[in-house]
Amino acid sequence: MADPSSYRPKPGQIPDSPGVYRFRDEHRRVIYVGKAKSLRQRLANYFQDLAGLHPRTHAMVTTAASVEWTVVSTEVEALQLEYSWIKEYDPRFNVKYRDDKSYPYLAVTMNDEFPRVQVMRGHKKKGVRYFGPYAHAWAIRDTVDLLLRVFPVRTCSAGVFKNASRTGRPCLLGYIGKCSAPCVGRISPDDHWELADEFCDFMTGRTGTYLRRLEKQMTEAAEEMEYERAARLRDDIEALRKAMEKNAVVLADATDADLIAVAEDELEAAVQIFHVRGGRVRGQRGWVTDKVEEITTGALVEHALQQLYGEETGDAVPKEVLVPALPDPLEPVQEWLTARRGSNVSLRIPQRGDKRALMETVERNAQHGLVLHKTKRASDLTTRSRALEEIAEALDLDSAPLRIECYDISHLQGDDVVASMVVFEDGLARKSEYRRFQIKGFEGQDDVRSMHEVITRRFRRYLADKERTGEWVDGDTDDADTADATDGSAEITAGAAGAPIASSLTEDDGRPKRFAYPPQLVVVDGGQPQVAAAKRALDELGIDDIAVCGLAKRLEEVWLPDDDDPVVLPRTSEGLYLLQRVRDEAHRFAITYQRTKRAKRFRAGPLDDVPGLGETRKQALVKHFGSMKRLRSATIDQICEVPGIGRKTAETIVAAFAQAAPTAPAVNTATGEIMDEEESGTMPGSPGEPVAAGAPEDRRGQET
Repeated sequence: MADPSSYRPKPGQIPDSPGVYRFRDEHRRVIYVGKAKSLRQRLANYFQDLAGLHPRTHAMVTTAASVEWTVVSTEVEALQLEYSWIKEYDPRFNVKYRDDKSYPYLAVTMNDEFPRVQVMRGHKKKGVRYFGPYAHAWAIRDTVDLLLRVFPVRTCSAGVFKNASRTGRPCLLGYIGKCSAPCVGRISPDDHWELADEFCDFMTGRTGTYLRRLEKQMTEAAEEMEYERAARLRDDIEALRKAMEKNAVVLADATDADLIAVAEDELEAAVQIFHVRGGRVRGQRGWVTDKVEEITTGALVEHALQQLYGEETGDAVPKEVLVPALPDPLEPVQEWLTARRGSNVSLRIPQRGDKRALMETVERNAQHGLVLHKTKRASDLTTRSRALEEIAEALDLDSAPLRIECYDISHLQGDDVVASMVVFEDGLARKSEYRRFQIKGFEGQDDVRSMHEVITRRFRRYLADKERTGEWVDGDTDDADTADATDGSAEITAGAAGAPIASSLTEDDGRPKRFAYPPQLVVVDGGQPQVAAAKRALDELGIDDIAVCGLAKRLEEVWLPDDDDPVVLPRTSEGLYLLQRVRDEAHRFAITYQRTKRAKRFRAGPLDDVPGLGETRKQALVKHFGSMKRLRSATIDQICEVPGIGRKTAETIVAAFAQAAPTAPAVNTATGEIMDEEESGTMPGSPGEPVAAGAPEDRRGQET
C-alpha cells in the first residue's frame, strides 16, 4: 500500500487550467482517469488527510504510485479526452457501466447493393441503420413479419441470396409475396433500395404518410371494382396498424427523446434508458455499475451519457435527453452532445406532464433492475470470494489470488503446436487479456518443453516491460501483441519523487493489456512435469513472488512444485470448481487457435507463396478464370487482364504454379466420384471445396 505523500506533486507544479489526469499503480497500469475544470483544485482533494477520504477514494490513492495530467483548452476537450482514455485503459476505479445483456437491434444494411433487414447484436457498423434496442429478438421478428407485407425487403443471408441468384429461383418468401425477390431480378437495385428506405422511414415514426397513401389506394381500387387488390391493401393497412400497436404512444407530440433514470445505493447503481421515437417507445436497455468512487447522481448521468453517445453521431443522438439530475457543470456536456448530433440537444429534468409520468416509469424499471441484479449477484460474489479463499488456503498463499493466469498446450500429433494464456480477475474471465503463442523453439511434440518456452517468453516480456516502465516493441509477432500507434502528445507526470518528467503515450501509456501486469497465481494444464517446467522457467528469470500449480485432468488433483504428492480438493469445493473453469477455458482457447492454424495450413496452395497477393486478388483470379485448372494453364498476358494484377505479379504466379507439385484429384464426398478441377471451380480452402484425395483427417479426438 503506497503513501500518497510519496508521489504528491510539489506546490505550484499543477496548472490551474482544465485537463485530464491519470493515476497509475506500481506496475504503471492506469487505475483511474478523471477530468477537472481546474487540475490544481481537483488533484488537491486527493492528497488531503486519508481519514477524511471516501473509502473507495482512499483505496484508489493508496493503490496508486504516481499521478500525471494533460492540459487541454476547454472543458469539452477534457470530456472527450476522458471518455477516450476510459475506453482505452479500462481503469479499475472508474465507473464502468456493463449491459446486463447483449441487446438485439433491428438493422437495415443500407450499405449493401440490396439492403437486408436482420437482427444484429454487438458493435454498430458504418452504413447500417439501427432501430431499437429491443428486449427480445422475437419481438423484432414479429414486427418485421408484419411489415414485410407492405415493405417486402430482402431478409435472407448472403449465401441464400447467392444460391437463389445462381439457380434463378427465389426462396419461399419470394413466392408468398413477403420478399420482392431482387435475387432473380424482379426488382431493380434502385427500386429495392427505395423500398428499404421507406421501411426505415416507417420505423423512425413517419407512419401517417404510408397509412394515408394505402387508404387512398384502397379506396381507388374499390371504386374501380378491383376488389381483390382493395382487400390486399386493407390487409396491408391492418398489418401496419398491428405493428404500430406493438409500441404504444407515450408522448402525444411525436417527441424524439431518450429518458435516463438512475437507481443507486452506497455500492452500486443501475441505469435504465427508454428510447422514444415518434412518441413511441422504440427501445429499452439497462446498465449496472459498481460505485468504485465517491460519485453524485449527476456524475453517474454524465458517465451514462458518455457510454450511450460516445460512439454515436447524427440522428442517433436525439433532440431531447431527459435525466433525473444534471451533470455539473452542464454546459460542456450539452455542448458535447450538440457536436455529436450536429444540431442543438436539450438536456433537462422533466418537471410535469406526460414526460414526468414516463420518467417515473423508467425510474421504476431502474429500481427493479438494481434489485434483480443484487439478487443475482449476492450468491455469485459470495461464491467467487469463497473460491479464491479456498485456493489461497489449499496452496498456502499469503492472500487470495485476485489475478490468475492459466496456460495450455495444444497440437495435433506434434503439428501446429500452440499455447494459450487466459486471465481470470476476481474469479471472472478477462478476455481482453487472453494471449496466444506459437511454439518456435523446437519441432515436434513435447508439452514440457513447450510449457517452459511459453512461461519464459511471457515473463521475460513482463521483466522487460518492468525495466522500461513503458511500452515495449518486439518483433515477435506470432503472439496477439503489436505496438499501438499513438499521437505522441506530451504530458506531465509526477512520480514518486514528485518531479515532473516528459513522457509520451507511446513510451508509457498504461493500457491494461500485454504482459505488464503480473498474476498472483500461474496455473498450468497438466501434472508434475508441466508444473516443474513452469517453475524452472520462473526461477531462471529470477521471479520468486508468483505461485505455480497444475491441474491434472485424470483425477483433478492439484500439483505444486517440489511436492511428490498432489493436493486433493474436495469435489464440492468452490476453489476446485474455479480452477476447473480456468483450466477448461485455457484448453478451449488453445484448441480454437490450433484448429485455425491447421485449417489455414490445409487450405494452403501455390497462390499463398506469391508475395503481396491477398485474399481479394486471389478470389478475383479464380472468378476471372472460373477454376484453378484454367488459372494454372493461363499465360502471363492472360493473367495480366485481371484487374489489379500487374505483369510482375503475373510472372510470379506462373512461376509459383510451375514449382508447385501436382495436386491430388478432388473427390465428391457425397458420391465418392473423382471430379475434374474444372467441375469443382473453387479455390483451395473455399466453401464447398471437395476434399482432396489423401488429405489429412480431422482427428479431433487426438488434439491436446
